[in-house]
Amino acid sequence: MNLTRQFAISDDEGEHEHYVQVHCELRYECEPVLDALGSFASWFFHDADANLDEWFAAMEGHLELVLARVPAEIDVYEEPV
Repeated sequence: MNLTRQFAISDDEGEHEHYVQVHCELRYECEPVLDALGSFASWFFHDADANLDEWFAAMEGHLELVLARVPAEIDVYEEPV
């Protein structure tokens, strides 16, 4: 599972320069039940008139299978976008 947060980087004049994404990658032992998660991506934007509570509730539904498990590995890294 890859949890990602994107940050806008500005230059000295306050102008947008680029984005940086910080990733927290959680790796779990292989289990057939975890295959049910499949693959999906979901972004939340505060300025998109979306409801954070509704988005979070939807994410909890997707993550329910891993919430009771401990990752076998964790990797945190950043990359420019």
